[in-house]
Amino acid sequence: MKHRLAAAVVLVAGVLAARAETVLDLPQMCEPADSSISPAEEKKIGAEIVAQLYARDYMLEDAEISEYVSGLGWKIAAASETAPPPLTLFVIRDPRINAFALPGGYIGINAGLITSAQNESEVAGVLSHEAAHVTQRHIARSIEGTEVANLATWAAVIGAIIAGSADPDVVLAALSAGQAANYQRQVNFTRSHELEADRIGIRTLSSAGFDTDAMASFFVRLEQNSRLYGSQVPEFLRTHPVNTTRISEARTRAAGFPKRKLAESLDFAMIQARTRVLTSSTPSEALEYFSAQLAGGRTAPANRYGLALAQAQLSDYKRAEMSLAPALAALPRQVNLLLLSAQIQLGLGRTETALAQFRTGLKNNPRYAPAILETADALID
Repeated sequence: MKHRLAAAVVLVAGVLAARAETVLDLPQMCEPADSSISPAEEKKIGAEIVAQLYARDYMLEDAEISEYVSGLGWKIAAASETAPPPLTLFVIRDPRINAFALPGGYIGINAGLITSAQNESEVAGVLSHEAAHVTQRHIARSIEGTEVANLATWAAVIGAIIAGSADPDVVLAALSAGQAANYQRQVNFTRSHELEADRIGIRTLSSAGFDTDAMASFFVRLEQNSRLYGSQVPEFLRTHPVNTTRISEARTRAAGFPKRKLAESLDFAMIQARTRVLTSSTPSEALEYFSAQLAGGRTAPANRYGLALAQAQLSDYKRAEMSLAPALAALPRQVNLLLLSAQIQLGLGRTETALAQFRTGLKNNPRYAPAILETADALID
């Protein structure tokens, strides 16, 4: 037991060191917006909002999903023409399609956006748009010349609005404080800010190696689907209004960059399936979805992974092992499959087999934080 605890400590130290090496420590140049709110104040506001979201249990706290989204965000940040502040990306446990940039380099993405995207470039397009809001300091520019409330009030009001429909009483309480008008003037991005974020985002998307048509195609599909929602317009369209001019500009600008025919991202497919399972109202709902996918002949590894994960969530480890086996045989080094297989082996009481699979996943992916942490958890147990 002592040896396993020691190994766990070493592994956790390793992930902390790996994290430290990948943090983007980029300079923030002084701008006119500093006269209304400084970068330090922005960071404090953003941190307060994120703390509220954690406190209300809105966050989807899953190491594999978080690692994927953060990695995608860092790739976007590295390709940005304007160096952003250190970015903090997180996922909200919300099936609605939305994403948002907060003061101080915080970017939130709803689980619903991941599950509704048709490919990785669409998610990257949304993140590049939000990153542009950060690099151009649109929130600070929006509040310039207005009367700014204290930082605590800012954090409370913005956090309440983001949480929105999930807790109407919180929103009403925030609005009753007389902040509604200020919020609309100070936080909602203007049309020019949205267009600027699109223009910069498409350039960043191209520099990062993604399909530049993805942003416009995602907007078009959302706008078309919104007609089916009636009054229930997707959240993304409320916070990022789309019109024909904006779509046309996005298409025109995308046409100026090299066309890329990208292969489907296996990592994205796995994380999309994982997100669907972990945000379904019940594991049985996810089980039904992936069972239907496989029954319809859509036998991609991600669908087998999703079915096995749903079965594991229901503690049906025998069936989970059988469901995962074809995908694992086809892709024996794929880290998400390996980690799920190891968890299933633990559920079946096969401790040594599980530990061997964890170690294989870690050996193949020594800097993959979820592999480090899940292996450490297994050693501690």
